[in-house]
Amino acid sequence: MKRRGLYRIRAHAAIALTLAASLALAGCGKQTGDAEAIAGAAAAAGGEPEVLELRYQGSPGTVTLPELAEDLGYLAPVKLKWIGNTTSGPQSIQAATTGDTDFGGAFNGAIVKLIAAKAPITALFGYYGEDAKTYNGYYVLEDSSIKGPRDLIGKQIAMNTLGAHHEFMVKEYLHRAGLTNEEIKQVTLLAIPPANGEQVLRQKQVEVSTLGGIYQDKAKERGGIRPVFTDLELFGEFTAGSIIMTNRFIKTNPNTTKKFVEGVAKAIEWSRTTPREEVIARMEKIAKDRGRSEDNSNIKYWKSWGVAGKGGLIAEKEFQVWIDWLVKDGQLKEGQLKAADLYTNKFNPFFEEGKAAK
Repeated sequence: MKRRGLYRIRAHAAIALTLAASLALAGCGKQTGDAEAIAGAAAAAGGEPEVLELRYQGSPGTVTLPELAEDLGYLAPVKLKWIGNTTSGPQSIQAATTGDTDFGGAFNGAIVKLIAAKAPITALFGYYGEDAKTYNGYYVLEDSSIKGPRDLIGKQIAMNTLGAHHEFMVKEYLHRAGLTNEEIKQVTLLAIPPANGEQVLRQKQVEVSTLGGIYQDKAKERGGIRPVFTDLELFGEFTAGSIIMTNRFIKTNPNTTKKFVEGVAKAIEWSRTTPREEVIARMEKIAKDRGRSEDNSNIKYWKSWGVAGKGGLIAEKEFQVWIDWLVKDGQLKEGQLKAADLYTNKFNPFFEEGKAAK
């Protein structure tokens, strides 16, 4: 139980730091003027990159979209500088907000919460989501008595971090089933690294564990587990998370921003049109060549990024749904945020094509 408590403390501390960092920037928050300035920067971009190096956090045992884009040559002459790994979206965007990195990525709901706390950031493109190939399930052991939402009362659910994608999905599942806020509070959410999610479930340290992507595929291969629900069942196919930069970085470095967004957008489309085996082989080589002393065996399970929009184009509804949810949950006030002000597609090479398709 001590370990469970430690994970919970760390998760809450990370969220507290995120909000503290953003609140420290209050007064520099997202305003309509910021959105207009960023739109102007995008329109004027097209020259040589202002900076040639972008600092970022990676993900252990996986290859991120920006890393793939760099390897494909789509970011040149801009290069990436790895400064460590993270398994938490809120931590990733916190690092970008405070200037420790130049970009970060998280669940759109977490981005909404951070901007509501006056963080001066803007989402630039979607980088992960849910589709028939790639989604998250909330798994129990095959012989578990847990069948539905009410069975989760008093139980523990493992997830990668609190205050992000997986917590939103659990609460949405419970809300839809008519559970009261008091009943929902009796469901304990624990922050467990994704690589340990299957282990803590099989060792019965938790009753439910969130498994997605490659970790889900490996666990299903071994058998003996079943999902109670999935986020795909809740929302269908959708882009779930976006890459952000600070407004200051975007306005100061519009050409670098444009090159970065263009490069990753092209990498998304390269992944869609290239045979899966070739994409996997490319990512396995990237992971091998970078020499980070990590277990790369999970890469072979990659299926898709789950991104809905072409080249990562963001749809307004992908932020509006979480604004509405946070208003309903009492975490935001009605009209506090406007979805269109939280992101921009104007650096994306597929922007005009996307407008024409609407």
